[in-house]
Amino acid sequence: MAANILIVEDESSILELISLNLHQAGFNPIRAISAEYANNLVKETIPDLIVLDWMLPGMDGIEFAKRLRANSTTKNIPVIMLTAKNEEDNKIKGLDVGADDYLTKPFSPRELIARIKALLRRRSPELVDEPIKFSGLLLDPRSHKLQANNKNINIGPTEFKILHFFMKNTERVYSRNQILDKVWGNKSVIDDRTVDVHIKRLRETLNNSGHDKLIQTVRGAGYRLSKD
Repeated sequence: MAANILIVEDESSILELISLNLHQAGFNPIRAISAEYANNLVKETIPDLIVLDWMLPGMDGIEFAKRLRANSTTKNIPVIMLTAKNEEDNKIKGLDVGADDYLTKPFSPRELIARIKALLRRRSPELVDEPIKFSGLLLDPRSHKLQANNKNINIGPTEFKILHFFMKNTERVYSRNQILDKVWGNKSVIDDRTVDVHIKRLRETLNNSGHDKLIQTVRGAGYRLSKD
């Protein structure tokens, strides 16, 4: 699904400009004209990233950033700070309170989108990855959709992650432990045989379209996605 980007900006023209560009880039913009309003929105839905203006009426961006970082629920949300202040001390102050990046007004919307994608790619790569095609399969990480020969395929979340990993790394053999590391994370305590269960489910998912044969078992080594 599209990443939710919260924009906290009191200038309506800038707010709409950012929203339009985010929408065109495939993101879901959420608007807030004040930090107080943004604070209420965050309590209802945690955004994937926040674009935060420094100079806001009432609570300013610096204070809001401090509150975000002090809260265990919101402390890891990436924040890009927007400001007319370009002095080095102000930039350092913004980064010191927890902003992940800093952009001075006036700015290029294309640069802002690029910085948003860069931050999300480090935190949640599935939110910015482009659709991938392979041998009749089309996988879209942002919408979490899979098509086989132009027909939608229902697929479970874990099988989707495994297929996403394979489609980004075709023709290469990966052991069970490597797949666990890449799909579940290196802190996972899941037994490596769990991979076999999900590979079986993935093959069943792809069976009707004939794409199950793309998931190959390499004896003594692991699995790969291959046309051969």
